[in-house]
Amino acid sequence: MAIVKSKLLNQLKKSFPNFTAKDLDKIVSVVLNEIKRALKRGEGVELRNFGTYRIKTQKASIRRNPKNSEKVAVPEKKVIAWRMSQQMFKKINNEE
Repeated sequence: MAIVKSKLLNQLKKSFPNFTAKDLDKIVSVVLNEIKRALKRGEGVELRNFGTYRIKTQKASIRRNPKNSEKVAVPEKKVIAWRMSQQMFKKINNEE
């Protein structure tokens, strides 16, 4: 099950009842927008004990359309690469 922004906000409301829903929504929006801006500038983003995001350039290539097996030229593009932290790895693999 994926977590969506509304579910994240509901969990934050439960954890921090002193904050209004509007304030929590604004905080989450500011954090997500700052991550987007940093990645757009080509900077890496590190969230301690969670992971890092960075921009990688994917080279242009010739690929195959799975519907009709035709070759398609895919231009060079930027993609987001995420790498989990050691703490996250240990947590999801029950090593703590």
